[in-house]
Amino acid sequence: MTARIFKPAKNAMQSGRAQTMEWRLEYEPEQPRAIEPLMGWTSSVDMKQQLSLQFDSKEEAIAYCERMGIPYQVIEPKQSAYRQMAYADNFAFRRGEPWTH
Repeated sequence: MTARIFKPAKNAMQSGRAQTMEWRLEYEPEQPRAIEPLMGWTSSVDMKQQLSLQFDSKEEAIAYCERMGIPYQVIEPKQSAYRQMAYADNFAFRRGEPWTH
């Protein structure tokens, strides 16, 4: 069973960077989820899907996988395109695009 080591993305409902600095280890699912016929819920017999470990650095997560003999893949985080802009720039005369609202 392969483990994924990744840095979680920022939640859409949060404005800060809380809980995005740690690295997370989660297992790939071995079997697809099945629909339970009685209630219609999705279920799985794979208990490692429920396991999620958090590490302070990528190196700690890799060392843990190598120590335990777990095959892993590292997913590097994508850098967000952040453009610093002041509120006053919305009303500047030097704006390149026309005023839309």
